[in-house]
Amino acid sequence: MKKVITYGTFDLLHNGHYNLLQRAKALGDYLIVGVTTEQFDEYRGKVNINDSLMARIENIRQTGFADEIIVEDHMGQKVEDVQKYGIDIFTCGSDWVGEFDFLKPLCEVIYLERTKDVSSTILREKNRKIIKLGIIGSGRIAKRFVPESKSVAGINIEAVYNPNFESAREFGERFELDTYTDDWDLFIKKIDAVYIASPHNTHYEYIKSALNAGKHVLCEKPMVLKKSHAEEVFALAKKQRLVLMEAIKTAYAPGFLKLLSIAKIGSIGKIYDVEACFTKLTNSNTREFKPEENGGSFTELASYPLLAIIKLLGKDYEDLRFDSFTDKNGIDIYTKAHLKYKDSIATIKVGLGVKSEGQLIISGSHGYIIVEAPWWKTESFETRYEDRSKNDKFFIKFRGEGLQYEVNEFVSMINAGNEKNQFKLTAGESITIAGVIESFLDNRTASRD
Repeated sequence: MKKVITYGTFDLLHNGHYNLLQRAKALGDYLIVGVTTEQFDEYRGKVNINDSLMARIENIRQTGFADEIIVEDHMGQKVEDVQKYGIDIFTCGSDWVGEFDFLKPLCEVIYLERTKDVSSTILREKNRKIIKLGIIGSGRIAKRFVPESKSVAGINIEAVYNPNFESAREFGERFELDTYTDDWDLFIKKIDAVYIASPHNTHYEYIKSALNAGKHVLCEKPMVLKKSHAEEVFALAKKQRLVLMEAIKTAYAPGFLKLLSIAKIGSIGKIYDVEACFTKLTNSNTREFKPEENGGSFTELASYPLLAIIKLLGKDYEDLRFDSFTDKNGIDIYTKAHLKYKDSIATIKVGLGVKSEGQLIISGSHGYIIVEAPWWKTESFETRYEDRSKNDKFFIKFRGEGLQYEVNEFVSMINAGNEKNQFKLTAGESITIAGVIESFLDNRTASRD
């Protein structure tokens, strides 16, 4: 019996997939089809998968071509499977020519000509219109955002807005955007959704203006600087039936989500303490050191540690205390925040003028989890125990700057309407983060007085 194997995501199954499976089946007597998991696709840089793994497996089954269906979930599995199942022929589409020649010592490799002008991407565009995105602001983060967004299907950056027209023009020409402008009304008419990458102080008004104009909003952290403002804009988004998301990239990254899952299943017992540090040395001439723009270590960096703490320990802390070192302008160059819960504690360390080891440590009754710097780009973490033989290490790919993960979630939320649960970073969690930042700013003002 001649065995054939092929692999794919098989998202939004279409004629191209059907034809590939039919021709693969004709190559032998027994066809094995490997269907990739969402996590493995994310690892490989393929995001915005529409159908669930089980739905994609069922779609393959219903074609009638697969004699056996397996799940592909890790690098190197193709080599393992070819040997495990005694494969005679490996086959895939011609768009992968040469990519799997490493299998030739093990079996015959055949590249099948793909069905032209048919793809999942085309079907997505037919079933769901492309989201036209506008960017507010044209600084450093916006310039990193544009190339990362190209990894996500279903969205296209159409315009940039900046009250400084020359900055908008330079940005628009650099990234070949159709519209660059300092005219708000012109900008807002061109788009379906906005990404806000402007200074912290401007976020609140831009969010309200965009939501009132009927546009979905993805806003850089910190989203707002007051708890009441966060409550207001989330209520407005709900009223308008629009998506409002805070762009803390870590919240949407696969490594961090895996970390939360491992911590929450009780692998280290009850969690008693979370220590999260994020420091980076920054030129004192940058925006981060300007008092008029609410600069400083805490407003700039604390969203990340707060995300980890709130995800692990919850929103209901009982006490909050800050200790800071400040420069001559009153900007904190290093801050420690202490949060006390009913039966746990947490510490934040952030700095723009002081450098420390940027790790995340989660301490439990049975062991602890350590995530080395930069933990906010989680690629690996280790569970450690008194008995070192039980230690375990996890590896998860973090792609690029990580902005593609938040863009993908934003697109998915828009396409799902009210059907998808926004669990990766909830409105309540963003509101809590805003409340802690407000407390810090109030404390800083009181210290100056």
